[in-house]
Amino acid sequence: MTNEEFIDHMNCGLPVQCGSEIHLKMHELSQEALRITSQINGKYNPPDELGRLMQQLIGQKLDEKFGLFPPFYTDCGKNIHLGKAVFINAGCKFQDQGGIFIGDNTLIGHNTVIATLNHGMLPDERGNLIPSPVHIGKGVWIGSSSVILPGVTIGDNAVIGAGSVVTKDIPADMIAVGSPARVIKSIYD
Repeated sequence: MTNEEFIDHMNCGLPVQCGSEIHLKMHELSQEALRITSQINGKYNPPDELGRLMQQLIGQKLDEKFGLFPPFYTDCGKNIHLGKAVFINAGCKFQDQGGIFIGDNTLIGHNTVIATLNHGMLPDERGNLIPSPVHIGKGVWIGSSSVILPGVTIGDNAVIGAGSVVTKDIPADMIAVGSPARVIKSIYD
């Protein structure tokens, strides 16, 4: 199975059976992600080298305004899609098998977790995975230690307060806080 076939399967939201070919490909990609993130996190890398390593990890060319403060963790890497001038602060964890799409000029705060997989609910199906992408718009600011759950869309220019757990879509231009996150006002108020 190629990386492209894997990404296509995951982006369709099709379930992944435990032990299936797609599940085995997921484990193969996780080993590559562990190797590359150990290079990102294991020593000082100047910004141009961090950019090169991140491009290798995600398989996408990044612009010169991309910013990353390590450590950074992911268990796949190949289904992260970054716009221009994205900044990812230290300690972030991306579970990207289901697809993470981040728009231009977005800021991701310290220790943010973005998850794109759920498990089957029935005990005998717990090993199965259900992918669901996360879409983060342009100009979004996600506060430190937030958790973004599978299937969530965050609209352009939204602000997510520190420590929030985002369980449902957040409209553009809104501020959302809490656990679960709820919209409290417009960024223009």
